[in-house]
Amino acid sequence: MSTCGRELLFLIAARLREEREKIGESQGSIAEKFGVSTRTWGKYERGETMPDALTLSRLGGELGIDVTYVLTGQKTPHAVDSISMEEQKLIENYRAMDEPARLNIQAVGDAFAQSKLKLKTGN
Repeated sequence: MSTCGRELLFLIAARLREEREKIGESQGSIAEKFGVSTRTWGKYERGETMPDALTLSRLGGELGIDVTYVLTGQKTPHAVDSISMEEQKLIENYRAMDEPARLNIQAVGDAFAQSKLKLKTGN
């Protein structure tokens, strides 16, 4: 492998480790989730080898790791894709409602948000 190739692999490895640490996973726990040994995951993070495309895809989909950043060093702006499955389900349900139901949900959401705000401020 060329020097440039090794440098790129090292950079990818460092960013992969950074993203893993950002979500609070240990090497062992993330390795188990993805069906590889801790030793293999360690090789990913030392730049000795690279995860396959399926593993990279799952890292993004299941753990929210910014795979574009891992591979390129360019951070992906937070978009709709970065919302949780629970939030996505809420959006889908909201979109399926008619206008009166949406207005009711908005009123309930506003009431809950205001009550939480009041709790924080002590009013």
